[in-house]
Amino acid sequence: MAGPPNYAATMDTMDARPVDSTSSLTPEILAFLSPFSEEIRELTRALRAVVLVEASGALELVYDAYNAVAMGYTFTGRPGDAFCHVAVYSRWVNLGFNYGAELPDPDGLLQGTGRRVRHVRITKAGDIDEPHIRGFLREAAARARGFGDVSAATEPQSIVRAVYPKRRRPSQPDGQEEP
Repeated sequence: MAGPPNYAATMDTMDARPVDSTSSLTPEILAFLSPFSEEIRELTRALRAVVLVEASGALELVYDAYNAVAMGYTFTGRPGDAFCHVAVYSRWVNLGFNYGAELPDPDGLLQGTGRRVRHVRITKAGDIDEPHIRGFLREAAARARGFGDVSAATEPQSIVRAVYPKRRRPSQPDGQEEP
């Protein structure tokens, strides 16, 4: 059984770029999202902006992975300290919480059955405006600020951490996946 691919060369060649809540997507993220429909790209932009507002100062770690483009958010710069993530799929975008099972969710809005991770599926722009989205983000960010040396995160940055050599992406302009 082969181990995980070595992405060190990829990480060394990618630049860290400053980000803020009003910034557009970096050229790398735009390239990663290009196979997706315009609707999915817009959902991603809007959700990312909300995350960057509610988790001000967080670093954005970007992964162009096999089955999704994902952006994880951490205050320390360590992937293991990420508190939330945006995962982009062909028909929806997930806002995930790495310790979501610990978040208060009296209305049962978070999906997932694992020991730690929970998510909210975003399928239309109106989903992002639901008050629980910002509430979950605020709570997750507040808890994450206690994970470690938050001062390690200086200026907010978008850092491409991995580009997988093999990816499953939509091939049709309307976001439909290949058969």
